[in-house]
Amino acid sequence: MSLNLDRFRQWFLAVFVGGVLIFVMAPLFVTLAMSFSDSYFVAFPPQGLTIRWYQQILTDRYFLSALALSGYLAFGSTICALLIGIPAAMALARGRFPGRTILQGIILSPLIFPELVAGLALMQVLSAAGMVDARLNLLIGYTLVAAPYVVRAVTTSLLLVDANLEDAARTLGANRFVTFWKVTLPQIAPGVAAGAVFAFMISFDNLPMALWLADSRYSPVPLMLMRQLNSVFDPSIPAMSTVIIILALSGALVVERLVGMRRAASLQP
Repeated sequence: MSLNLDRFRQWFLAVFVGGVLIFVMAPLFVTLAMSFSDSYFVAFPPQGLTIRWYQQILTDRYFLSALALSGYLAFGSTICALLIGIPAAMALARGRFPGRTILQGIILSPLIFPELVAGLALMQVLSAAGMVDARLNLLIGYTLVAAPYVVRAVTTSLLLVDANLEDAARTLGANRFVTFWKVTLPQIAPGVAAGAVFAFMISFDNLPMALWLADSRYSPVPLMLMRQLNSVFDPSIPAMSTVIIILALSGALVVERLVGMRRAASLQP
């Protein structure tokens, strides 16, 4: 009886997980299928198969320009998030100073604060400061959103660091920088890698910040796609979306390759 019950539970769990995966992945497969349609209008299932929409977007200078801008912003904001997030995480994890809890709440607030509201507030601040460079404004906004992920991941990793190794390095004459570079950083490398990749993925397709901080000259891919949807909806839109999906999956594979998806997920809130 117990054996039959265990088999039923395993069968039910397998069916349930399979159903959830199908539910989650179905829109992605539908988008992929529509991107190969040979008609001039989006249709599912596609009446025929062609790759001309991919050929079209790969020669479309507006899409390539938006893709390059998104890549620049994602890489730039990830680097800035690391430069800000790692020292901030060390201060929050090891510092003992008045207002530490309040400072931690402020740094991590973008994780729960609506990005549309944050983007509007940031636009008003940057406008009042006379900053009109859309690329710089977008970089600041994306860094603001990405940095908490680095802080969260690195803070969790720092709690697992063996402090005895750092004490031994300092006793042997290593200064603070050498101790961090050769002893602490290798131990928190999984957290740094997870935070960096999550920051990159979030920055690459961030639409809320782009709605407020972009302009007609500099538009990242998500904003360009939204504008395209308002004018014409042909299979080139699913083709562009498929390219973004592939890049996002590539980022997920990087996380799995570097630190393992389960461990990277455990470092996030």
